[in-house]
Amino acid sequence: MAPKITRRTFLETAAAVPVLAQAQPKRIAIVATVFRLQSHAQHIGDRFIVGYPWEGEWHKPNTKVVSLYVDQKPANDLSGDRASEFGFQVYPTVAEAVCCGGSKLAVDAVLIIAEHGDYPRNEKGQILYPRYELFQQIAKVFEAGGRAVPVYNDKALSYSFEKASAMRDTARRLKFPMLAGSSLPVTWRLPELELPLGCEIDDALMVGTGGSDAMDFHALEAMQCMLERRKGGERGVKSVQLIEGDAVWQAGEHGRWSKEMLRSALSRSDNLKGLTVTDGRTQDMVGTGVLPALVKNPWAYFIEYRDGLKATLLMLTDAVGDFNIAVKLKGKPEILATQFFLSPDPNVTYSACLANKIEQMIETGVAPYAVERTLLVSGILESCLDSRVKGHTLVETPHLAVTYQAPRESQYCRS
Repeated sequence: MAPKITRRTFLETAAAVPVLAQAQPKRIAIVATVFRLQSHAQHIGDRFIVGYPWEGEWHKPNTKVVSLYVDQKPANDLSGDRASEFGFQVYPTVAEAVCCGGSKLAVDAVLIIAEHGDYPRNEKGQILYPRYELFQQIAKVFEAGGRAVPVYNDKALSYSFEKASAMRDTARRLKFPMLAGSSLPVTWRLPELELPLGCEIDDALMVGTGGSDAMDFHALEAMQCMLERRKGGERGVKSVQLIEGDAVWQAGEHGRWSKEMLRSALSRSDNLKGLTVTDGRTQDMVGTGVLPALVKNPWAYFIEYRDGLKATLLMLTDAVGDFNIAVKLKGKPEILATQFFLSPDPNVTYSACLANKIEQMIETGVAPYAVERTLLVSGILESCLDSRVKGHTLVETPHLAVTYQAPRESQYCRS
């Protein structure tokens, strides 16, 4: 017969069982170009410093920002205030930041957030953010100590595909997980849309807003996160071409991009301009000739993939204020379309979607999607800007034979 369990014996037994301590917070170093209000470093960094809203609750990652390096300190710099308030230190060099002032790596993860700041542009119009140079300083510490930790790199890997490839190769050689890219692939989609893994795509058209080389990168990576799900996985890009001005409308008249696809993409926009702004009426911007009047300098990016798929990005600043895509699957009559939702300033809650993916990598040691996506998009954008500098000619891109597989499930926010 089993012994009788009394309240006293239960309490004595429970007291003998050790309480499992919560895992120690992961120590994070942030390496940034600037840390000011509304900078990427502030948006993403604060998610790990104070937490963020997630799935209807307030979520505080089991992380601790212990060090910060900033390359520039403008008049509205927040780095010193954040450090004083939350008990970490701003170091004068990258190496000191990742070593917390010592001689060896002293953190569990590094966030490179090199977006914003006063940096020159090259002849292509690219802002020369020192992402590669900051990464190299971190990798040097990894190599010297024989230990590496997960790294997140915000936005493009580099303005240079050669430098971007070197970053990816270093991560492979030193065997640390690396995540990179835009927030658009992981933000909410209105409506929710996940292309079936292994689908066959006949056509794709993305609409974006803003200038180069910041906002077109967002648009290209949002498009890429959809197209990478096609049959056979990603195999790279064969050629690109960038045209602008009246040539964009002429290309549409000659069928190089589909007006039907554009109409579908714009149907998902919540931020159309023109008459919608001045007197509130709805409008068919494609069928009425509104677009040429609104958009004084449209840009069109034509991308031909190595497996034959052709896709188009139209940057239509002054006609639309958000990012939308239309996709036509082979053998399906309907066009699928969605908006990549960007919630408004100053909270930009879509940063939480990206922070959650970074947190997953830090906790598991596995990136939730391939860094090769960002590598490929970095190269696509550079080559498109090459096309523009060369008189809008078609540019062959044998160097963009980047291959990878999409994650089984798309990683966008669903709640």
